[in-house]
Amino acid sequence: MLDNRDLEAEIYPLKNEERKSQENLGNPSKDEDNLKSTPPQSQLSRCRTVAFFLSLFLCLFVVFVVSFVIPCPDRPASQRTWRIDYNAAVTYDFLAVDDINEDRIRDILFLYKNTNSSNNFSQSCVDEGFSSPCTFAAALSGANGSTLWERPVAQDVAFVECAVPRPRGSEAPPSCILVGRPGSFTAVNFVTGETQWHHASSFSRNASILSPLLQVPDVDSDGVPDLLILTQEQEEVSGHLYSGRNGDQIGLRGSLGVDGESGLLLHVTRTGAHYILFPCASSLCSWSLKGLYEKVTGRDGPFKKDPLWESMFNTTTHRTLSHSSGAVRYLMHVPGNAGTDVFLVGSEACVLLDGQKLTHRWPPRAAHVLRKPIFGHYKPDTLAVVIENGTGADRQILFLDLSTGDILRSLALPSLPGGPLSTSLPTADHRSAFFFWGLHEPGSTSEMETGEARHSLYMFHPTLPHVLLELANISTHIVAFDAVLFEPSRHAAYVLLTGPANSEAPGLVSVIKHKVFAVDLLVLEMGMGTQCRTEDQRRWSSAQPQSYLSR
Repeated sequence: MLDNRDLEAEIYPLKNEERKSQENLGNPSKDEDNLKSTPPQSQLSRCRTVAFFLSLFLCLFVVFVVSFVIPCPDRPASQRTWRIDYNAAVTYDFLAVDDINEDRIRDILFLYKNTNSSNNFSQSCVDEGFSSPCTFAAALSGANGSTLWERPVAQDVAFVECAVPRPRGSEAPPSCILVGRPGSFTAVNFVTGETQWHHASSFSRNASILSPLLQVPDVDSDGVPDLLILTQEQEEVSGHLYSGRNGDQIGLRGSLGVDGESGLLLHVTRTGAHYILFPCASSLCSWSLKGLYEKVTGRDGPFKKDPLWESMFNTTTHRTLSHSSGAVRYLMHVPGNAGTDVFLVGSEACVLLDGQKLTHRWPPRAAHVLRKPIFGHYKPDTLAVVIENGTGADRQILFLDLSTGDILRSLALPSLPGGPLSTSLPTADHRSAFFFWGLHEPGSTSEMETGEARHSLYMFHPTLPHVLLELANISTHIVAFDAVLFEPSRHAAYVLLTGPANSEAPGLVSVIKHKVFAVDLLVLEMGMGTQCRTEDQRRWSSAQPQSYLSR
């Protein structure tokens, strides 16, 4: 049974609570200590709310500043097509492309010789100490064709090279090396056009320059890689070393004691030894950079030799047995699994050589190759080489898998003698778009005989291997051609340099840029449009996966 106190608490609960509160009045210290040690829940909620709204305000403020207050950088407007003409001029087979004015669009550098003065009449040959006519270098904006700079650079030009790489972190400006006629040796600043240095060359008047100009490791310890030029006079090849900083000659001329041809490679073996490879008729010649440096300077240099390579080449003639039938025409570097391999192109066959042992990676592929091959990606991320087998009405374009030498695709595309070289551009699907020149009417041979045929530019994409897209047909003489990504992932175009075929007969020189649209590749892949044709001259239509030039 409940006692009287419990019974009263059950019957009168409010009264019981009042009694407990009165009992606690006499001893409040314990509850007060609890209140002081634990912050009120409402105070924590207020702090959380203030922190949340403060963070939200800061985020909104940052978004407002970035979106409305700070202006977005202006992208230069790039014209789809432009053309610049130069009257009473002749030009050279030379085009260099780079971002000169730092507007994120690559620009164009070319050379021309004018009988009067520069195209904008602001400078003349006399201003730089040349007699008229002389050779001008002109840099044109890739966006709209406007002149960035233009100035006389030589009396006449025998050789020009602008693809000399700069070492990483170097403060030296990019430059173009020009070898002039009569003998001069000049470096021109690629960005400003100003002459960096100028010397009289040590080449004899009868010497021909073997291309390309080679960049070698720094041998004079001035912090800038140096330059190597090989020349040929009669049947003798000589080497000349020059300082990359000021153009001073290093040592004397060094005779290699062999004959040779253009198509040089500076090859680094897997032991780190530097060797110069070049075609010698039907053989392959090699000289170690260490041996050449000792020959021209008479002292030991910062190079070494590879025992395997020393044993492969004859110590007297510096030749090795031919790796393909016929004359060696081209040597090209190819990235390999364990280093750089060498692609050797002969007049009757081509083959891929191991970069260390110079052994065949696959059997020689018979082909009648007269023009320099190009590289691209027929399959995604898989390198292929494209060679032109034969010329004229019998020309075939062969796509070879570099890993096996197998033929991936063959295109019959007749061409005119002396047409521009082919080229390729990467596309967004990790393949390449290939550009070839052929006859406007490939089935007509009468025009080839009469010389009235027109060059046509065709684009080919491996996604649709049976279709060529005709981009342009040109009746004027094409001196140089290139397809360029003017803006990575956005803007591809092809550039034409046209002018007189005879350098002794000045005429109209034109630089023309045409943008290659993503829709062009779409038309190519869908097999539609009036300019699209198949190899059997019939319209072809098929729904194929879409891939675009990088935009």
